[in-house]
Amino acid sequence: MSYRTTTSALPSHSRPSSGLATSNNTQSSALQARINEKKAELESLKQLRDLSAGLAGQMQQLEDKLATLSNGTQAVAEVLSNWNGVLRAVYMASASIPKPKEGEAEGEEEEKKPALPQTLVRIPVHQAEAAQREAEATAEAAGE
Repeated sequence: MSYRTTTSALPSHSRPSSGLATSNNTQSSALQARINEKKAELESLKQLRDLSAGLAGQMQQLEDKLATLSNGTQAVAEVLSNWNGVLRAVYMASASIPKPKEGEAEGEEEEKKPALPQTLVRIPVHQAEAAQREAEATAEAAGE
């Protein structure tokens, strides 16, 4: 009896190893694709972070501008509330103007014309004096 050895065992043994290599390549390429997806996602998140920071900065500027606008509105409201007092003072000044009587000297035209109220203006005297002194000192320094 003779036993024959078959050589077909070797090729069948090499087939699974090539299948394993194909499986490793498929798994490696799938991992590489997943890594590439994650890198792209990371880039997108970085862009989103940068754009969000820009938007936050613009919102801060808008908040500052609105605060300035609010302060300006308050200043305008204060000025308008002062107008009532200004108009009242003008009325009182114009009401105190003496009205000419009909029986007085008709020959003098100056007396017939109604006298105008004195101008009601506030002038900061202390600041004006200081500015004048500075101007004089500058003129003296330039003259020497």
